[in-house]
Amino acid sequence: MTSERSQLYYTCVFLQVSFQAIESSIMARHQESSRCWLDAQTLQMLLGELQRCRLNASPFKPVHAPLEEAIYHCGLLMAQCPGALDQRLCRHHLQAIAAPLGQAVRHLSVSASPQRPATSSPRFRTWFGR
Repeated sequence: MTSERSQLYYTCVFLQVSFQAIESSIMARHQESSRCWLDAQTLQMLLGELQRCRLNASPFKPVHAPLEEAIYHCGLLMAQCPGALDQRLCRHHLQAIAAPLGQAVRHLSVSASPQRPATSSPRFRTWFGR
């Protein structure tokens, strides 16, 4: 994995875990109808990081669409926060952000190198005397 790909991978993992942690803290509240008071500054920081991540992902086409989807849902969440959403809708947006980030992580975790055939080459077998 190249250093650029590795850095993008870990940034996506960080973002996914961050949004999942926010969702977990929302779910810890038992009152479904109570308003969700997210920290708008934290969301703004994460949205900025998502946008930087998308810019850095330009060489990796498979992650463009998932990152765009995450940015879109984060923008929707930011437009309605804080306090304008009930917990159910807030969790929906947080899940809609984390899911495409998971897709991006999976795309980035796949090795960029082509798979080698399972059989050994004749030269390799000769070298071992077989």
